[in-house]
Amino acid sequence: MRKFVLAAAVATSALTLAACGETADQAGETVDAMAADAEANAEAAGEMAGDAADATTEAAGDAADATGEAAGDAADAVDGGVEGATAEAEKMMDGE
Repeated sequence: MRKFVLAAAVATSALTLAACGETADQAGETVDAMAADAEANAEAAGEMAGDAADATTEAAGDAADATGEAAGDAADAVDGGVEGATAEAEKMMDGE
């Protein structure tokens, strides 16, 4: 009887070790998959940051262009106002 109990204990231990081995393999695979996911997420974040930087640069360029155009329009308006005022002054001087 003792031999049967001893054999059952040995068999149970062997099955437990085998199960632990499979669990360790699965854990290793899970860790590898998590590492691959983390790496992919880091790469995606880097690409998104690069895209955001490009968009910011483009927006700044557009803003600079718009500012330049607005300044040009303002200068044209001032020149037109000065020319109009000069013409009015000349008319007034000729009318006297």
